[in-house]
Amino acid sequence: MDLLRYSNFELLACTILISSLLVVDGASPDNLPATVDLCSPNPCQNRALCRLRGDGYSCFCVPGFQGAHCQIDVNECVSQPCRNGATCVDRVGRFSCVCPPGFTGATCEVQIDECQSHPCLSGGSCHDYAGGFTCTCLPGFQGHRCEINIDECQEQPCQNGALCIDGVNEYSCDCSHTAFTGRHCETPLPPCYSQPCFNSAICRDNQGNYTCECWPGFEGRHCDIDISECSSSPCMHGGSCIERSWQALYGSEPLLPEVYDQQDAAGYICSCPPGTTGSLCQEVINQCESSPCQNGGRCESRVGGYTCHCLTYSPDGVIYGGVNCDIKLVGCEGHECQNQGSCFPFLLDGTHGYTCSCSPGFTGPLCKTPTTFSFERRGYLLLHSPLVDAEVTCNITLSFKTVQPRGVLFQRSSRGLLLSLLLEGGELRLTLRRETSDGAETESLSQVLELTHNVTDGEWHSVEAVLENWVLSLKLLDTDGRCVGQICHKAAAVQSNLAGLVSPPQNTFIGGILQDSSGSSEFSAIPAFIGCMQDVFVDWQLVVPEEWLSDSAVNVSPGCSHRDRCLDVPCQNRGQCVNLWQSYQCQCPRPYEGQDCEEEHVTARFGNEDFHSYAAFTVTDDLGQNLSISLFLRTRRHNGLLLVLANSGSQYLHMWLEDGKVAVQLNNLESLRAESAIDDGEVHFVSVEVLMDRMILYVEAQKQGEVEVGMVNVLAGDTVHVGGLLEEEDTSVFGGYFKGCIQDLRISDRRLQFFGLDTSVRSYPLELMENVTAGCSGDNTCSRNPCLHGGMCFSKWDDFTCVCPSSTAGRRCEDVKWCELSPCPADAECRMLNQGYECYTNATFLNDSTVLTFRGNGFISRNLTNLSLNLRTRKRNTAILHVEKGAAFITVSMQDGFIFMELQSTEGFDSGVEEGVSTVSLSSRSSISDGEWHSVHFFMAAPWAQTSRWTLVVDEEIEEASTSRSKGGNLNFLREGVDIFLGGLAPDTGWTLAGCLSTVELGGIALSYLRASDVNLPRLQEEQFIQTSLQPALIGCSGAPVCEPNPCQNRGECQDLFNTYNCSCAEGWAGRRCDFFLDTCASNPCIRGNCSVNGLTYECTCEAGYAGVNCEEEVDMCENHLCANGGTCLHGPDSYACLCAENYTGPLCNERVEEIPWYIVVRKVRPKLPVSVCGDEGRNYTCFNGGNCSGRELSCDCPPGFIGHRCEQEVDECKSNPCLNGGYCRNLINKFVCVCDMSYAGDTCQTDLTSEGLTSDLLLSISLASVVLLLVLILTSVGLVVALNRRATHGTYSPSRQEKEGSRVEMWSITQPPPMERLI
Repeated sequence: MDLLRYSNFELLACTILISSLLVVDGASPDNLPATVDLCSPNPCQNRALCRLRGDGYSCFCVPGFQGAHCQIDVNECVSQPCRNGATCVDRVGRFSCVCPPGFTGATCEVQIDECQSHPCLSGGSCHDYAGGFTCTCLPGFQGHRCEINIDECQEQPCQNGALCIDGVNEYSCDCSHTAFTGRHCETPLPPCYSQPCFNSAICRDNQGNYTCECWPGFEGRHCDIDISECSSSPCMHGGSCIERSWQALYGSEPLLPEVYDQQDAAGYICSCPPGTTGSLCQEVINQCESSPCQNGGRCESRVGGYTCHCLTYSPDGVIYGGVNCDIKLVGCEGHECQNQGSCFPFLLDGTHGYTCSCSPGFTGPLCKTPTTFSFERRGYLLLHSPLVDAEVTCNITLSFKTVQPRGVLFQRSSRGLLLSLLLEGGELRLTLRRETSDGAETESLSQVLELTHNVTDGEWHSVEAVLENWVLSLKLLDTDGRCVGQICHKAAAVQSNLAGLVSPPQNTFIGGILQDSSGSSEFSAIPAFIGCMQDVFVDWQLVVPEEWLSDSAVNVSPGCSHRDRCLDVPCQNRGQCVNLWQSYQCQCPRPYEGQDCEEEHVTARFGNEDFHSYAAFTVTDDLGQNLSISLFLRTRRHNGLLLVLANSGSQYLHMWLEDGKVAVQLNNLESLRAESAIDDGEVHFVSVEVLMDRMILYVEAQKQGEVEVGMVNVLAGDTVHVGGLLEEEDTSVFGGYFKGCIQDLRISDRRLQFFGLDTSVRSYPLELMENVTAGCSGDNTCSRNPCLHGGMCFSKWDDFTCVCPSSTAGRRCEDVKWCELSPCPADAECRMLNQGYECYTNATFLNDSTVLTFRGNGFISRNLTNLSLNLRTRKRNTAILHVEKGAAFITVSMQDGFIFMELQSTEGFDSGVEEGVSTVSLSSRSSISDGEWHSVHFFMAAPWAQTSRWTLVVDEEIEEASTSRSKGGNLNFLREGVDIFLGGLAPDTGWTLAGCLSTVELGGIALSYLRASDVNLPRLQEEQFIQTSLQPALIGCSGAPVCEPNPCQNRGECQDLFNTYNCSCAEGWAGRRCDFFLDTCASNPCIRGNCSVNGLTYECTCEAGYAGVNCEEEVDMCENHLCANGGTCLHGPDSYACLCAENYTGPLCNERVEEIPWYIVVRKVRPKLPVSVCGDEGRNYTCFNGGNCSGRELSCDCPPGFIGHRCEQEVDECKSNPCLNGGYCRNLINKFVCVCDMSYAGDTCQTDLTSEGLTSDLLLSISLASVVLLLVLILTSVGLVVALNRRATHGTYSPSRQEKEGSRVEMWSITQPPPMERLI
């Protein structure tokens, strides 16, 4: 309201001023003569100007007056310009306002902020109002300015006589002089408070009582009993026991710590006598600590000395001996150990010597005597051993090598017991049995130990057999780590029923036994050992071939001349060679045979060149109920009959291929099918096993399935059909005749050979074979040229592969990537179809001559249930597509800019029934005649039905789709025999389209605008609409050249909208032709600055502290600051300031503070002023020297005496040199003090003390003062000398403190001026 009144006042004043300047007819000119000066005298009042005007005069008023003669004083207070209840005082040409308390300003519009001086104390918040303020105090304070600290102890909250201590908004209770605890001293102290437990035990309160938890080593209710650990005399060898709880020994006993700790008081320490060590003095001092043994010798400590065990082997061959292994042993120099025997030197009583350690197979002092012998054929070695004592004892150790799985290693008869070591299945078997009186063994009286370890691998093995103290033991001596993880040692107590007292001679047979004529012994069935032996020990006696009797060795030869025949690798085709000591045997894998696996079963080829092939065999023996069938297969066919077992009555087993997988059926009931396919052209091994009541199918030794079956019995006379049956009809039930290869067919290990081998292999007779050829050659599949479109064929086994040219693909190159062959013109889009391709392009329609005609080619079989096109036109009424055929027709048109379809189809209605014909009408919801491209889709809602509602979708807007009310049929009447007009109703009928159409699709079949001569490759699709128009289509979409030349100005871009255009204007321009200039500053782009238009763009004038194109970047004012002498840079709103170090001042800290003269003594340091931390979470700053936070950014409200936006600079009141007559000016906070010369006085040293009237009165006083000062100077000089001497070692300067505080003057480090000086 005040603003409205003020505006009305301005309007009124302006009106009065204009009225005063108008010509005012002061008097009638008709009554005055022409020569009279109407302005003399001046008829205008109030200093107005009078000017003649025509026949009269006019008064020109000064501001503040109006009227014909300026006699009316204008009242400027009429508009009530004064605000907030102020009183308006009218003056000449102006007004003034008398403001009420709390307001100021020309119109009293400014409210005075009483909170600016921060009157609220103790952190209280100030709230300003007109004429005063209020304070909101923090908890704990009260009063008008929060100056009163509330005493929380006034209500005496502490109980039981406790002392209350008042705090800020809180209190605390001192319970130290009471027997209570808690916040208010209300809880009695616990029983453990008196610390009743001894020896640092832990006291636990327990429902008004207490318990003591003792440290280890103490016991008792109060843990006051020391447990005596030394009572059991634990220290050995005379050691002294010291308990850890003996406090008196701490500090004097070296084995105890210096300070006693109850936590470690448990246990004891043994003080051991010399010569012993250990926690219990149980260990004798190690005599080997001095390492007396040299050259790698191992020292063994013993009581009273040590023993050195010298190395017996050294990499450099040098061995040492002697007491300390320090004597080089030279006994092996020039030794005579033979047969790779190892020499070991020794030193005995100062004499050097050596011994020979023989390699296996040799003995003697120099390893000259061989111990190896061999059994090339059946034989034995007989040894007679005398009876030493009554106990049965036998210890035989021998080494052997053989490849025979069975044989006798030794047999020992002793006191009616027969101990035999045999080879059974390549494993060791030790047998102890009792002999009968007639020499025949009793099977029931026997005991056997076996080791499951193959020892017939042609390598040397050592075995030890022991019978001692009626314990039987068999041990394989593993010298090469071959017994790891296997049991190589067994022992067992001899059964009591084997004890006998018969004492025939004690004989030992090695390698075999003596054959008796009756052959009653079961050992006669075990073959003799064939192989080599060495190092045979019988009862610890070595058997040497040179020493045995000639009649005790039968077919035994010295040495071992065996050679492994398998080293020559005689077996072919992955055959495994078996060493038979004197010969070898090849174990051939299927399908190979022969001595060296050199012969392969001939493969039978079935279905060569797609002929029907089959064969039949006759079973010649009964195979029983267990049956197995195995064969090698190779095929690429998915189905086919493999094998049939039949008897005279029925076919009871079928084996065939189904989807590339083997299937088996037994008795026409149970069947199995493999999981993996084998029709990949590779060789696969397939086997079927029928065991008892289970049938199992294997492929590549992998189990494929198992099923429970009934009994099967293959008898002699049954027939095996392979590849098919005689009757083609019976064969077709199982997938037809087999095409592929079969090899090594076996039924229960009986061969079924299609073609004979060189070796005599037993096979069932072949009864019939038709079109089966030898070998496994595939058909020449490339002879029929299977590769299309110029693909190159390469034959594979029963298959082919095509190398296709570029842009084709598929197994037979049947898939052509037509669009990669560029069949369409440059301005057309190629699209792939299921068959062939189609070229899509746009066409322009202008008049009757551009109407196109199409017809179906007669091969269209699909249902036509939709119509799709893209349209661009500005014509509001025009025909787009029209077809008529009898009563059926379809018309797509534009009506008033809306797309419209009318359809009448007889498809789906009974012929001849006109009542059943229904007309479908559809229209779009919005106009599309705007010159833009629009997509249009008509389709049946239920295309599978004969009749359905039709739906129209424009521009893919499903939500805006239109659906017909009535149902209609499909568009199948367009398939053939009818002309389809595109671009109008028909040629030369008018109502033609002026615009563009994309390629129209009817049921997904394109109405192509390109003829056969316009494309580069033939169209192969069967269903086509053929263009029958005489005139070709106008390819592309082109209307009038509305954008040439460009109608858009000021760099605007022209968009062709078909016979009209639209301009996309550059920034800052608008209008249809971009000819209207916009205000580029209208969007307020400048974030922290003022925007000004600069041509087609804008320019930002940034506020202080901001930069960038849009004033979005904050400038770091301190980035290149010039603060000198350690000054700290402080950020400001538009500049920076320097916080100077001590003794420096000035805006840039480059002025040194004048030192205080020596004759001025500062009695007190300057008081420290507080600082304030201002800002928010994102940004804060510090106000120094008592400055307060301000609402201005990075600024402070400074107290008197300080300036700067952070109050960092003290005002130098001495800068104007206020002190007169040579007085020294001392700068204080917001004031100065002049230290005057002795002849002057006053605030500014303005009073001359030497003037008349003052000199006479003070002469005597000055003279006396001079004498006193002289004495003071003398005493001061002496004191200075003493002080200087002391300052070398005493003072308050601290470099560490200076380093900690640094040179910044912040927070509480600002020095205040001294409050008192005096003149010396």
